[in-house]
Amino acid sequence: MLNPAAAGLCASYTAVTPPSMTPDLADIPPDRRPRHIAVIMDGNGRWAQRRNLPRIEGHRRGVASVRRTVEEAARLGLEQLTLYCLSSENWKRPQPELDFLMHLLEQYMIEERTTIMKQNVRVSVIGRREGIPDSTLAEMDKTVRMSSTNTGTRLCLAINYGARGEIIDAVKSLAADVQAGELAPAEIDESQLESRLYTAGMVDPDLLIRTAGEMRISNFLLWQISYAELWVTDRCWPEFEIENLHQAIRDFAARDRKFGGLLIEG
Repeated sequence: MLNPAAAGLCASYTAVTPPSMTPDLADIPPDRRPRHIAVIMDGNGRWAQRRNLPRIEGHRRGVASVRRTVEEAARLGLEQLTLYCLSSENWKRPQPELDFLMHLLEQYMIEERTTIMKQNVRVSVIGRREGIPDSTLAEMDKTVRMSSTNTGTRLCLAINYGARGEIIDAVKSLAADVQAGELAPAEIDESQLESRLYTAGMVDPDLLIRTAGEMRISNFLLWQISYAELWVTDRCWPEFEIENLHQAIRDFAARDRKFGGLLIEG
């Protein structure tokens, strides 16, 4: 789908599921699986360019990766999947590319509604609304409303999103309450700030996946991923398959998460 830009080419590979591992992850206990997976969908443009295709074709093919990833997340019963669709820095791109990205987003919201409702997926959108065309906002809002009572996987789309901007907005909200005398400065703690983030009420990501081999966070969910496990693949987003999602979950399940403490063996 839409993703942050990055330089260089990314390598591709064929993932193979060992015979001892079931493709549906039935061998992974529920308590070893991530509840919330966040994804930085990188490499659409590079995927297209190395095939001598226009960059927009990479974005078009990226939508197919979004579709299969969302469907598999719903099938697996994942509590939440958050996709970094458009960063607040992406407005620096050429206008024709931005126009196409907005068209793709609007089209996705319309075409996927039937599947979203069938799979009981609840759609949320985080980020600032400024700069997004009214027609795109209308379709986004319609899909969010239609799916608001669904009880399955929450699909959170980060659109015109930047973590620093999110934190600034949260701080401004707290400052306004302090100025109005509704909140004392001494009362401000982590829970107060979290309640003002775009993601208020959502669980923090357990696993952050980034495609295209880049080793950076790109201003994505900086507060929320404080203790997330990171998993990076060289595959560009249009090449990201269900097998890659499964491998990320398997690698997550094999890690020991200490959250700053020590593992006590007894």
